[in-house]
Amino acid sequence: MKVVQLPAASKYKIEVCFTPALLPLYNTENTIAVVIDIFRATSSICYGIENGATAIIPVSKVEECAAYHGSECLLAAERDGEVVAGFDFGNSPFAYTAEKVAGKTIVLTTTNGTHAIQLSRSAEKIVIGSFFNLTALSKWLAEQEQHILLVCAGWKNKFNLEDTIFAGAVVDKLQSAGYIPDDASLAALDLWSQAKGDLRGYMKKSSHSERLKKLGIEKDIDFCLNVDLTTAIPVLDGDKLVKL
Repeated sequence: MKVVQLPAASKYKIEVCFTPALLPLYNTENTIAVVIDIFRATSSICYGIENGATAIIPVSKVEECAAYHGSECLLAAERDGEVVAGFDFGNSPFAYTAEKVAGKTIVLTTTNGTHAIQLSRSAEKIVIGSFFNLTALSKWLAEQEQHILLVCAGWKNKFNLEDTIFAGAVVDKLQSAGYIPDDASLAALDLWSQAKGDLRGYMKKSSHSERLKKLGIEKDIDFCLNVDLTTAIPVLDGDKLVKL
């Protein structure tokens, strides 16, 4: 992987929250929250925004998404890895192609990712991270001169490997820019160090990977592990995720 030179930083901390259930333990004042749900919500959000979606509206509940029926919005709902009946699609990145989403507003609810976004709203700013935008996101974060909290969506408020490993990849880049990591960041960094030589091979052991394989969507797992596929950084503006 190409090494990118990042601006120097000082006095700012980078923390990793392993699960949204731990968010109440963090002070988010003057903090940028990066929400991470690698399999698959934040990967799909990054891909959709890169491919020209006007906005993506994250909501916590299926009922909130259903309330947009009859509008011009595309409706995307996923629970337990599957598309909810009656909606246009779920959170497979392959559904967020330019042909489908360019110029459209999407209302999205997922098992983990949109839940984590809503719980992170006390942060000064919320952006979306995935392997797709790793370098662009890390470079932008290094320029902000603010504390950073990497929020792993996990699985139903529990720890998972893929989100933590991505957090470690961001820590790797920002630590070299002078950001001060907490212990959780160092643990994530250690996992990233173990996984980065064979990311796809390492991820095969993750429970979410196994869960998606049982649903016959292994191609989504492989696709979500592409690094630097996009440069778009989705940011929450009011109730909508838009291109930064």
